[in-house]
Amino acid sequence: MNPETIRQMIEAGLPGAVAEVAGDDGVHFEARVIFTGFAGKLPLARHRMVYATLGDKMGGEIHALSLKTQTPDEAGAR
Repeated sequence: MNPETIRQMIEAGLPGAVAEVAGDDGVHFEARVIFTGFAGKLPLARHRMVYATLGDKMGGEIHALSLKTQTPDEAGAR
């Protein structure tokens, strides 16, 4: 598994999302995902939305994924 594939899966599963994914060992990754659909959702719900885009890759080909999830407004405030 590689960061680009994960990015594509997240963005395909959350249309309109922008994802940045890093990781260099093939199993541990970190991602920043910006998506309007996160508005009004708690962090756990946001993470579940991202995990759902990766399906059975989580816990298999992707051993660990550290997430930072933000709405566009939250991302712009930084």
